[in-house]
Amino acid sequence: MSTTEIFLIAMTLIFTVPYLIWRVGKTEYYAPLVVVQIITGILLGPGVLGAAFPDYYSFVFNAQVIQLLNGIAWWAVMIFVWIAGIELDLSQAWEHRRESGITAGLALGTPLLFGCVAAAGLLLYPGWIGPRAMTWQFVMGVGMACAVTALPILILLMEKLEILRQPIGQRILRYASLDDIAIWGVLAVILMDWDRMGRQLGFLLTFAVMSYLLRKLMVWLPERDRWYVGLIWLALCGLGADWSGLHFMVGAFLAGAVMDGHWFDQKQLDSLRHHVLLIIMPVFFLSTGLRTSWNVGGASVFIAAGALLVASVSGKLLGMHAAGKILRWEAGEAPLIGWLLQTKALIMIIFVNVLLDKGIITNASFTALLLMAIGSTMLTVPVVSPKLQRMKALVFRSR
Repeated sequence: MSTTEIFLIAMTLIFTVPYLIWRVGKTEYYAPLVVVQIITGILLGPGVLGAAFPDYYSFVFNAQVIQLLNGIAWWAVMIFVWIAGIELDLSQAWEHRRESGITAGLALGTPLLFGCVAAAGLLLYPGWIGPRAMTWQFVMGVGMACAVTALPILILLMEKLEILRQPIGQRILRYASLDDIAIWGVLAVILMDWDRMGRQLGFLLTFAVMSYLLRKLMVWLPERDRWYVGLIWLALCGLGADWSGLHFMVGAFLAGAVMDGHWFDQKQLDSLRHHVLLIIMPVFFLSTGLRTSWNVGGASVFIAAGALLVASVSGKLLGMHAAGKILRWEAGEAPLIGWLLQTKALIMIIFVNVLLDKGIITNASFTALLLMAIGSTMLTVPVVSPKLQRMKALVFRSR
């Protein structure tokens, strides 16, 4: 068979298998389609079906097909991160800066600390730290992966729970938005390459000048042209960031972060995010699953994933408990916010893909972190839903 035909077989699997599991299994309550797509990627990868049926794996996912899938996946996730950057709105966070700063700081700092402790434990055993990582990069990278809140998935889950447009939903978005900026900032520090320091400084200075000119241009352009110019800007920022050693995902986020959401029609922006998730992000989930590995032993990977999940969830909940005490929240408010903010999935998976690309973590660490992200996201709705039923008055109360 030709490469084109095999590629289309792979695309058929990517869209058919998760849809059937999601629709026939009625998994929406525990696992939205996005989570099912990630799990399916793992199942179709080398660690599960690839190990059981190596001939299937070598036929469908040969080197040429994987290269084609990776190209689609890179562009898909760049667009997704770019949209997340555009949608950052820090005006509300600034208006409520004391509350937002305390909450976001504790929501990020506590699980980061717990995750760093878990990472230090992994260093005691071989097979977890990447070949090009310094110890502090590995510890900080894994710690930040435990601290990440997946803002796009959080939005989807809060829409499902019907609290996104309510006061508490908007508060949670403020906290998550601040943490989102911190996450990419820490990633840039982790990826700082002293051998390429000149390139990285050059990129950042050029980016600052070009951002100023872009903002002037965007105000002048009609809206229909802003989309095209925005995509050109995205590709250039990704290229510049990757050339400098910071990784194209950092460039994609920066490209969106310097743009204003009000330049675009909100319905069109929502529609673009929806269609990216529908049409091309499943390829990214599959390519992520193809990178999973059990080479340190399946049991070890699951034990590591469990330890990381405990660090992540307990860190978020304790951080929100401390914030609730400082800000005098009502009883039940802190755990509700903590459980929503511990949602992982997309952004964390993008984050750890970058760490794997840069050799900071191994495939085994990547697999453990991926399993942690899936477990974290699947816990959210079943835990939060009954809490909301008991606390309906809180949902409509602003601060």
